[in-house]
Amino acid sequence: MAELSRRKLLRASGALGAFGVVAAATPAKAAWTWASTGSIAGTGTGRDPRYVWDDLADPVLASLLDRGGVPAVNDALRPWATNGQATPSGLPTDVRSLVEQARRLPAWADMGKLDLAFRFTQKRGLYLGVLYGMNSGMMSAAIPREARAVYYSQGGADLRDRIAKTAKLGYDIGEKDAYRPTGQMIPTCVKTRLTHAAVRHLLPQSPHWVASADEDIPISQFDIMVTWHSLASSVWQKLMEWEIRIPRDEAEAYLHLWQVTAHMLGVLDEYIPATWDEALAQREQVLVPLLGPTPEGVKLAEMLVRLGERIDGTLITRPAFESVTRYMLGDQVTDWLGIDRNPVLDAAVRTAWIPFVRFREAGLPLALAPQIYWMFDELLRKFALFYLEPGQKINIEIPTANNPNYPS
Repeated sequence: MAELSRRKLLRASGALGAFGVVAAATPAKAAWTWASTGSIAGTGTGRDPRYVWDDLADPVLASLLDRGGVPAVNDALRPWATNGQATPSGLPTDVRSLVEQARRLPAWADMGKLDLAFRFTQKRGLYLGVLYGMNSGMMSAAIPREARAVYYSQGGADLRDRIAKTAKLGYDIGEKDAYRPTGQMIPTCVKTRLTHAAVRHLLPQSPHWVASADEDIPISQFDIMVTWHSLASSVWQKLMEWEIRIPRDEAEAYLHLWQVTAHMLGVLDEYIPATWDEALAQREQVLVPLLGPTPEGVKLAEMLVRLGERIDGTLITRPAFESVTRYMLGDQVTDWLGIDRNPVLDAAVRTAWIPFVRFREAGLPLALAPQIYWMFDELLRKFALFYLEPGQKINIEIPTANNPNYPS
């Protein structure tokens, strides 16, 4: 891409070359060994999730795309924003049946825990926002399959729009009553699930994705759980690393929030960890060994960092974005992604973050502190969404093509 400087390309080439040596020595498809006894289901079929996709949504979306029905379905789904709304009228019979099934919460969903998860978010919203954006979001560029899927799909053509839609899920999951009638997580998850199914049908038609991919069909159950771990369990691992003391009931509630979300995105219960210990163990198998550089990931990282620049191109927040990202992800991953080092600012962030966390945590017992924290955190979250989609309502829509910058 023209935006990438020659220096970044050279640096990325060195990282890719070094990673290639490691990859050559590491089996790309080690056996799936995580035991389903540690899952929400407590049992399973033993199927490797890399070869399991979405039996409910995939055939419906393939048919819908082939018959040219996606624009009408997007129009029909657009007004559906809250959990309590009825399934929109005007949907084809097969799509309506799919949405009706996909919108049902699992029988094991516990509304009390989901409500309690908001108390956790209310106290730690700032940490979650920073981690979702500068840890999880940037980490996605270092997950090879995810980076390729984003880059070659329609989302790669307008990354600001794609990130806005991803940020909507992160915003909606942290809202009060996220899964109650006034919340928005059910429509957000269902529309995301439909989008995933469409991408599974479209990407294999892209010769560019086919030439770079190590799988025949993208976004398997394994791939979704890799992304899940880049969010839920990676965030949890960081909070534990910072020695933040979280009440057990709030810890379980936050996990439950993400367990329900995984189910609503179409993940089978046998792949969803039942406890944080199981989640972290699965993370070590399915996420950590897969991290590495790709040409697509380096380009995506540059595009993501550039979202921290003013519209007129004047750098203001980019160095801060880079330094916080480096602190969150570490030198190896950020070097893989070609993210600049800012020695003075990097050192300042590294030195100041933990004292800042300690200061903020010390204030939590004070009267109204969680509410005051949340008020400021909410302002930041709303500003971030406005920055991504100024003056527009963010709506997740089913794609109809791959990245138009590449013939498909």
